[in-house]
Amino acid sequence: MSGPVARPAPRPDDLVLTPRGVRFMGRFWPCTIGRGGVTRDKREGDRATPAGVHDIVGLLYRPDRGAPPADWAVPIRPGDLWSDDPADEDYNLMVRAPHAHSHEALRLPDPRYDVVLVTDWNWPRAEAGRGSAIFLHAWRRPGHPTAGCVAFRADHLRAIAARVTVTTRLIVPDTLADRA
Repeated sequence: MSGPVARPAPRPDDLVLTPRGVRFMGRFWPCTIGRGGVTRDKREGDRATPAGVHDIVGLLYRPDRGAPPADWAVPIRPGDLWSDDPADEDYNLMVRAPHAHSHEALRLPDPRYDVVLVTDWNWPRAEAGRGSAIFLHAWRRPGHPTAGCVAFRADHLRAIAARVTVTTRLIVPDTLADRA
């Protein structure tokens, strides 16, 4: 992708990435992004957060670790995985174990994926090599970068997930790519 990404006027229910954190519902929420910064040209494995406007298309949660944050949340079951192999016909989709291609487990021993907001980055018809899922999930610790996702303090993520609507978007301004 080349050139600037269109920047629609943010709505109050949009999650807007800024140098201070994510602005959402009138407040700033501290967050971390990909180790590779913000990019206009996302590629699998670049560890960067893609610039653009990303719809929120799913909400996953660990039922063994808490109540659903919203009535539309889908439980993460044992054996749920996310395919991150560009050669897989199910690339960038939730799959079930056993799965022969490269994948990421959605049930982690730590709390990072206890609540996960799923964006529409390279979804539902993924283009090989453009990068797999961009999630909003809990951070490992403050300031610790992700592999391209946007991460929050766990209690902040639950509060955000409870307030997300069907029109909520994650807006990652391409102007932040200059800061990578």
